[in-house]
Amino acid sequence: MLDHLIKGATVVDGTGAPSYTADVGIRDGRIAVVAPPGTVTEEAGTSEDATGLVLAPGFVDPHTHYDAQLFWDPYATPSLNHGVTTVAGGNCGFTLAPLHPGRPADADYTRRMMSKVEGMSLVALEEGAPWSWSSFGEYLDALEGRIAVNAGFMVGHCALRRYVMGEDAVGGQPTPAQLDEMLALFHEAMEAGAWGLSTTQSATHSDGDGKPVASRHAGPAELLALSRAVAAHEGTQIEAIVAGCLDQFSDAEIELLVAMSAEAGRPLNWNVLTIDAAVPERVPRQLIPSERAREAGGRIVALTMPILTPMNMSLGTFCALNLIPGWGGILGLPVPERIAKLRDPDVRAEMLRRAGSKEAGVFRRLAHFGRYVIGDTYSAANEGLTGRVVQDIAAERGQEPFACLIEICANDQLRTVLWPMPTDNDPASWALRAETWQHEDVLLGGSDAGAHLDRMCGAPYTTRFLGDCLRGRKLMGLEQAVKMLTDDPAQLFGLRERGRIEEGWHADLVLFDPERIDAGKATLVHDLPGDSPRLDSRAIGINAVWVNGVETMREDVVTGAVPGTVLRSGRDTRTVSTK
Repeated sequence: MLDHLIKGATVVDGTGAPSYTADVGIRDGRIAVVAPPGTVTEEAGTSEDATGLVLAPGFVDPHTHYDAQLFWDPYATPSLNHGVTTVAGGNCGFTLAPLHPGRPADADYTRRMMSKVEGMSLVALEEGAPWSWSSFGEYLDALEGRIAVNAGFMVGHCALRRYVMGEDAVGGQPTPAQLDEMLALFHEAMEAGAWGLSTTQSATHSDGDGKPVASRHAGPAELLALSRAVAAHEGTQIEAIVAGCLDQFSDAEIELLVAMSAEAGRPLNWNVLTIDAAVPERVPRQLIPSERAREAGGRIVALTMPILTPMNMSLGTFCALNLIPGWGGILGLPVPERIAKLRDPDVRAEMLRRAGSKEAGVFRRLAHFGRYVIGDTYSAANEGLTGRVVQDIAAERGQEPFACLIEICANDQLRTVLWPMPTDNDPASWALRAETWQHEDVLLGGSDAGAHLDRMCGAPYTTRFLGDCLRGRKLMGLEQAVKMLTDDPAQLFGLRERGRIEEGWHADLVLFDPERIDAGKATLVHDLPGDSPRLDSRAIGINAVWVNGVETMREDVVTGAVPGTVLRSGRDTRTVSTK
């Protein structure tokens, strides 16, 4: 007997093949039957008419930071709402495990680091997760049986260094014995099911004390030793971030990434490829590592987002503006001193110069302050400004746009919410994106879901992209778009029997209305532990989501079921060899 029968759906199976109409039956967590409409004779416990609706494999998000959120939100919202059934976590070198059992303070360090570098609520981290583990395997076990999505995790390089080197992990180099211990700890984690190594060398990644995170102090020899360790385990790979990921790689960074992938004999993915027609030289430069990796016996994959993710900014709290060269020191001052500095014309002139310089890299896109939209305001002086564009307000007041923005924010004691309008929303940039997505080493993803919670909401990229493909710019056909969200990431990670609608495969499915599928506007809600805020977005046109054959979402409402699996390397992933 079937558990559930979905009748008359338009099946888009994830392979890129043309869609077709079929009845799809689910039994014991698997797709039991895919047959022409009306031909299934086996009885079903429940059934539904899906005429006019699209049935696709569950979407796979290749870059999330749900490592902590899954403890207080086992549904991984809003990703699950938007059809995501499998998430990859533990990215950018940051994980909650392993933790040294003899140093309880390491957990506090980790929480403060995650709060700073990934924009997670410190209160939520403290109150929402049990912090009951030491080893990486114990961390995975703590999630087993209590999550609604499938989740796999890389091992964060920062955690490995901290466990072995303690406070010396920041600023120090491991002794040969410490490197051996780090490698042994890494092997242990992969034997327990970790997907491989994640690491960062990005200049934007600092810990809770404002110091470069631990992995930024690692030299090439350490990184290559860890990469070789990846090769010893089935179904593993590498995720790496370097400074050039934000703009353009240096020659040394290209050599390092190529060597890491080649040494491991495994794919390496990085995040995120920014595509902008105003910087035409960026994409070719960023794909050089992929070309050279293939020659060296490796494979390097660039993640890129198929939507423009709205970003919530503020001069009062840490955000991307703090990462502009020369800005961090000013925006880190106490609020009264910060306001005084920002009101100084000479200081503003220097800030604008730095924001527009080549060293600012991709952050140059944030320097068009006249194009910012004013969000929430908090003072009588700013009444009526919400929703207005800064350049219009500045013109009315006879001010330069940045000076005008500063005065508005100062009236609110810097609490004003700012929404920068993207500078790369032009036809040429979208045409370049469509072309770049066709590259064999470019993969859609990079949502950062679970991180930067009150600043951005990348999780809905799946529904917004499909809506755009069906009813908007139509840069991609439906079958190809679904493949890019399902089978392509599943193939990169070597997921076993996931990412397609095929008899015998896991029943990770999403049913949606092609006439309506989209994502709602990002809105600020206070539903984290400690009443902390985050940006959320409702799913439009998603009828239902199944994970391992169990309905987890219906009409944008979670069902309460937790059928997700902690995906472990080897058991749930196969090796994707590059040689």
